Amino acid sequence: MTKSKKSKHNFWKRLHFKYRLSVINENTLEEIWKIKASIFSGAMLLLIFAFFLITVTSAIIIATPIRYYLPGYLDSEIREKALRAAIRTDSLEQQLKYQEAYINNLRDIFSGKRQFDSVKMIDTISVSENDPSLKKTELEKQFAKHYEEEEKYNLSVLSSSPTNPMEGLVFFKPAKGFITSRFDPSKNHYGITIKIKDSSKETVSATLDGSIVFAGYDINSGYTIQIQHKNGFTSIYKNNSILLKQTGDKVRTGEAIAVIDDKAEKDSQTALNFELWYKGNAVNPENYISF
Repeated sequence: MTKSKKSKHNFWKRLHFKYRLSVINENTLEEIWKIKASIFSGAMLLLIFAFFLITVTSAIIIATPIRYYLPGYLDSEIREKALRAAIRTDSLEQQLKYQEAYINNLRDIFSGKRQFDSVKMIDTISVSENDPSLKKTELEKQFAKHYEEEEKYNLSVLSSSPTNPMEGLVFFKPAKGFITSRFDPSKNHYGITIKIKDSSKETVSATLDGSIVFAGYDINSGYTIQIQHKNGFTSIYKNNSILLKQTGDKVRTGEAIAVIDDKAEKDSQTALNFELWYKGNAVNPENYISF
């Protein structure tokens, strides 16, 4: 026991025994520099220096481009940049489609292939009182004046219903073309199908003022837009090629909301499926719109 205690005591004493390191001028034997340190203090100084060196090196690597040379560090950053680039590319691709449709319409107008009144996606269009297509003929003016004079004091013609769903509404034709399929709820066809001209593009217009409650792609009806109008009316436009509006946008009567493009396949038809609903019930659009 005494030998082991003595050996431990000697070992601890050796660790704290101070050594002297001197630097002496060889010619004058003058002591220029000296240091006194034990093995324990020297080991502690070495550990502190190593910790400081590792900390400084790590900070330099993280804060400088040197980190790109470390294996595995660059993978996560590259993936993040690639994801952001993919999202940006998708947005640019969609915008490019809009610009391409715009340029193609301008080219067709300048070359004389398309009439001006068939292109409504360039500017916002709304129904005006000065629209020639809405002006009354002389016969209609005479009839209206004669009817007003006769029924001026006839109280029986006043509507007993406080609300009239058609009051102040002027429906706009959603697209130019001919009807290939009519309204038939018995066959689960709750609207009409409007076929546009072959090898052409046609803009789809809002039939009334309202707010877009849905604009996106549906697996059954393709690119679809649904607009909520006042007085309980809702219009749905299916099978579009390009959507010009987003969910939440406000639209005016006759404003361009989508584009239908003639497809290259012979077995596919370029047609707009248009539905008109009133308070949750499908109604025949031909009863409200002149096609």
